Amino acid sequence: MSHPQMFADGDPILARLRELALSFPGAAEKVSHGRPVWFTTSQFAMYGGHVKGSHGDTSLERALMFKPDADHRDLLLGDERFVVPACVGPFGWLAIALDTWEPSWDEVLDLLDESFRMTAPPKLVKELDSRAG
Repeated sequence: MSHPQMFADGDPILARLRELALSFPGAAEKVSHGRPVWFTTSQFAMYGGHVKGSHGDTSLERALMFKPDADHRDLLLGDERFVVPACVGPFGWLAIALDTWEPSWDEVLDLLDESFRMTAPPKLVKELDSRAG
């Protein structure tokens, strides 16, 4: 059974997030469980979800879900903007609502970069690093 689409095609937050996520080497997008997901060989970002234990709360409907480094994750959890999402939270992922907090797109790009580096093959990380040089 397929999942219903849980995002608006014309959402400007999604459009900006999509632009940033697809700027990474080898990045592609698919819809999984009704939500946009960005990946290389593994997922590195998702758009939308639920707070762990919320039983369907849609407070993360327009959120970036990402996988930070374990040490950075602990620091981020000290910031009220970051929450543990359902399903992927136990695997180290966090979420930040992009419609509740005024997003700093530079910060969002940094979060995407960290998540990409945590999940992408070394060849793609090397390609990303070569772009900066």
